Amino acid sequence: MTKLSRRNFLRSTGMAGAATLATPLVARAQTDTIKIGGLHDLSGALDAVGVPMNQVFKLAIDEINEAGGLLGKMVEPVIYDPQSNMSLYSQYATQLALKDRVDVVMGGITSASRETIRPIFHRYNTFYFYNTQYEGGVCDRNEITLGTTPAQTVARLIPYGMNLYGKKVYTIAADYNYGHITAAWVKRYVEENGGEVIETEFFPLDVSQFGATVSKIQGAKPDFVLSALVGTSHMGFYRQWAAAGMKSEIPVMSTVLGAGGSDQLILTAEEGNGITASFGYFEEIDNPTNKAFLEKVAAAYPDKDWVMSEISEVTYEAVRMWADAVADAGTTERDPLLEVLTSGKTYDMPAGKVKIDPKTHHAIRDVYIAELQDQVFEIKEAFPDSPPADTQMVCDLVENPDSNKHFEISL
Repeated sequence: MTKLSRRNFLRSTGMAGAATLATPLVARAQTDTIKIGGLHDLSGALDAVGVPMNQVFKLAIDEINEAGGLLGKMVEPVIYDPQSNMSLYSQYATQLALKDRVDVVMGGITSASRETIRPIFHRYNTFYFYNTQYEGGVCDRNEITLGTTPAQTVARLIPYGMNLYGKKVYTIAADYNYGHITAAWVKRYVEENGGEVIETEFFPLDVSQFGATVSKIQGAKPDFVLSALVGTSHMGFYRQWAAAGMKSEIPVMSTVLGAGGSDQLILTAEEGNGITASFGYFEEIDNPTNKAFLEKVAAAYPDKDWVMSEISEVTYEAVRMWADAVADAGTTERDPLLEVLTSGKTYDMPAGKVKIDPKTHHAIRDVYIAELQDQVFEIKEAFPDSPPADTQMVCDLVENPDSNKHFEISL
């Protein structure tokens, strides 16, 4: 995920572990409220992503409370700021589970933060929703994963690009687990569609100069570039690519650009026009539910300076789906909620239709391909009911409910 300038974001205030075979019993506190934990980066390297997520998180809770709450109680948010720091993620996850004894937690942005807090919540049976597009592979009965996976996005983006531009692909990616695993999926889908990845380069998150790489790509002459670059420093690639006059010669597609909330506003139209991406949500989706949702966000945060992205919209989905399950099950206990959520029930969300796959606890959802033009994504294609098939290859929580692992693709 990206670190962006604050750009007058409204600030929210608030203040990683290994699973064991024995699961401690943590009794939920008997209080007059139902507690929901929020772990989003409100400061630090990822605050520009975390702040919008937290704002939409609170908006969903406000809507629930304005409608009378749940089970005769108000929903109380318990919010901490992990500051993009894995030690704080670990500390606050433990505190949410053991001290605050919340009924559910929404949070984590990077895969590193998820893999820091997920085992903690699994150990203490604290129900957990991860609401970020990611590299895929988590198989954990205690987690509901609503963000898109490569099987839903990269699997659509690659053939789309190959049909438009050709079969030779040059991959550039961030040098950590998201970039490496995504690059492996890119290679898989390129080869499945009869193409070739002619080069894959990885870049540490603090790299901002790409002149040598631009020259290498010019020499390699791919049909298009697939970027899984992450972060503010990596935005330098798109600027330097445009400055070298390469935009008109070799197209660029991205698995990340537009996911964070304001990426497309950081690039000028001249730098960003023509970049193509795929996500489970774009602000430009034309349906009544999305229109009403955006109106609510604008009313709640009239001074916001960010674009609604997948990870913010999905955070809203998570709170509303959890609340619906609580109302349906008549309890906040995890197992009855899982029965509701994995029953095949379809939810009408701003992003489109969403339901939970019982085998993987990931979302089956509508997925879109869009092209950036003048800092706005124009939707080119939609793919309804896209399954999270990458995790289905190895994960079956119906047959193996005790699974607690992050599977990684190997080629």
